[in-house]
Amino acid sequence: MAIVNLEGKIQHYDWGGKTFIPSIFGLQSNETPCAEYWMGTHPNGMSMIENTGKSLEQYIAEHPEKSLGQATAKDFNNKLPFLFKVLDVASMLSIQVHPTKEAAIKGFAAENKAGIPLNATNRNFKDDNHKPEIMVALSEFWLLHGFRSPFQIAKILKSKTAFHPLMAQFKERDTRKLYQYIMEMPQDKVNALLQPLFETLQKQQPIDKSNPDYWAWKAFEQYTRAGQYDRGIFSIYLLNLVKIEKGGAIFQGAGIPHAYLEGQNMELMANSDNVFRGGLTPKYIDVAMLINHTSFETVRPKILKGRKSKFENSYKTACKDFEIASIELKNKAKMYLKK
Repeated sequence: MAIVNLEGKIQHYDWGGKTFIPSIFGLQSNETPCAEYWMGTHPNGMSMIENTGKSLEQYIAEHPEKSLGQATAKDFNNKLPFLFKVLDVASMLSIQVHPTKEAAIKGFAAENKAGIPLNATNRNFKDDNHKPEIMVALSEFWLLHGFRSPFQIAKILKSKTAFHPLMAQFKERDTRKLYQYIMEMPQDKVNALLQPLFETLQKQQPIDKSNPDYWAWKAFEQYTRAGQYDRGIFSIYLLNLVKIEKGGAIFQGAGIPHAYLEGQNMELMANSDNVFRGGLTPKYIDVAMLINHTSFETVRPKILKGRKSKFENSYKTACKDFEIASIELKNKAKMYLKK
C-alpha cells in the first residue's frame, strides 16, 4: 500500500475547543471553535490528497485494492468503510442515538422518497449507513453511556425532590415509559419540574465531576434560553456517568444513548452522520424516531484497555467496519513498514 499525505476537514461546531486541534497541525488558534477533525470520505467533510486537488474518494476509486487492501475493497464495494476523527469537547454534546444498518437503509430511502433535502434541518437520515463508534481518550474524558438500571433510576428519582413527580411514571420500573413521558412532556411542564433543581444547583455550585449534579449545572448554564430549560438534563441522571482515563476506550453500538461531556479523544466510526437527538441541543429532535431507535436495556459501561504488543495497543470490538490501535515508540525505538 502507498502512503499519501491527507488533508482532513476541521468542523467548527459551537461545543468545540479553540486550541487543541489547531495545535496538532501548527495552526494559529483564534476565537473560532474547532470541535472535530475529520479524516475520511463522508461528503460532509471530505478529505483531500495533499497537493493533488484530488479527494480521498477519487483516489480510492482509482486505486481500490492498493488503498484499501483486497479484502476490504471486496467487502465494502471499493469504498472506505469508516470515518476517523479527532474531537475536542469543551462543552457537552447532545444526547444522541444511532440507527442499525437496516434501519438506516430504510430510513434514508423513505426520506429521499418524501423529497426531504439532505441538508434540511428536519432530516433524520443523512446517509444509508449505521454508525457504531469507538473512542480512545487522549485526556481524562467524561461521557454519558447507556441507561442506568431501574433500581438506580428509582433511587435517583427518590433522592431528588424535583424528580418526585416522575416517580408515578416509574412504578413499573419501565425505563422506556419514563423516558418517553419526559421526551413528550410539554415544555411548560419541563420548566416546572426543572425549576426547583435549577434553584438548588444555583445555590450549591457543584464542583464534583463524578456527581451528575455538576453536569446538570453546566447544562443549565449552557442550554437555558429565555427561561426555557432543556429536557436533556433529565438524561444526565438517567444515563451512566462514565470517566475514562487517557488511553482507555469505549464502544457504542446502535441504540445506545450517549453524550460526550468533556475531554479530547480519537473517534472511529462507520462512515455515517446519522444521529437522533434527545436533548442538550438546539438542533432538530424527532421524539418518535428517537424512541423507536433507542435501547432501554440496562447498560454496564465496559471500558476497554486494549490488547498490547511491543509497540501497539489494539482495541477489539464486534464491529467489522473498523479497528483502532495506538502505536507508541519509546526510547528512540524505530518501526519499519513491510513491503
